[in-house]
Amino acid sequence: MIEGFAPGAARAPHVVAVVAFDGVVLGDLATACEIFGLARTKDGRAAYEVRVCSESADVESMHVALRVPRRLSSLARAHTVIVPGVYDIDRPVSAAVLRAVRRAAGRGARVASICTGAFVLAAAGLLDGLRATTHWRAAGNLARRYPRIDVDPNVLYVDNGRVLTSAGAAAGLDLCIHLVRRDRGAEAAAAVARLAVMPLERAGGQAQFIKHELPSDAQGSMGPLLTWIDQNLQEELPLSAIARRAAMSTRTLSRRFHEQVGATPAAWIARARVRRAQRLLETTDLSIEQVAAEAGFGSATVMRVHFGEVVGTSPLTYRRAFSRIDRTA
Repeated sequence: MIEGFAPGAARAPHVVAVVAFDGVVLGDLATACEIFGLARTKDGRAAYEVRVCSESADVESMHVALRVPRRLSSLARAHTVIVPGVYDIDRPVSAAVLRAVRRAAGRGARVASICTGAFVLAAAGLLDGLRATTHWRAAGNLARRYPRIDVDPNVLYVDNGRVLTSAGAAAGLDLCIHLVRRDRGAEAAAAVARLAVMPLERAGGQAQFIKHELPSDAQGSMGPLLTWIDQNLQEELPLSAIARRAAMSTRTLSRRFHEQVGATPAAWIARARVRRAQRLLETTDLSIEQVAAEAGFGSATVMRVHFGEVVGTSPLTYRRAFSRIDRTA
């Protein structure tokens, strides 16, 4: 439980300080203000007091200039500190911001970043030795700059207890809803999600997205073979059959496949089948068993295993979150 905060207690609201700075991503800042601002206690009072604070009164973002009401000293009284993303990860972070965030964490405040706000936490030394995430496009950069951080580019958010990080954009909503759930319980989180017109919560371990591209068809590449595999996912595809198609020995195929694709044939096929399953879950009303068959899995049980390993959630949970089928008609 967060120090100074007890669910349902009749006391001052839990203080959430959202840090603003030049170059802040407005969507991330607004996400935190909106989600925590919507949360209510059982008797209808505000569950959080949201304070936007910055080093100076005026902050410039990419599209607008902001007049920020509070200074960084507000972090000294915050139970939770939210650090939004930065548009330019190469822009130096203010030393004053780093000190304020570091001091807040040092006295026991919970600190969370949204998107590239992870670079601020990293610069403050708060992610050393921890698993963390950020927007998938910036994950490699974060890992190179801060090798002591275990960067996971595939998940929506990472909860280390007192220090949390999330991926970009919508994942910030998931993180904030997750925090409300931690603090106030499932009922309060569900109420906020309904007001925000969003799914209750995608699991933090769910993949940001699955990137599955065919290599080029340049001479000597695996492109044509992978295209053939992709067109025959419903068939059994043992290594021997793939090797015959490629006119190679199984040993040569395995070596060249790994060199050019970066995975074994079995691993690549599994991800291709998961991606097909995702499309079917998003765009059709097929049952889970039918999706498994169409995607080339031997059974729904086998699909659930591979789906969980690649996407980080179950097929049914994925469908509930991403289905494009209107079931209200």
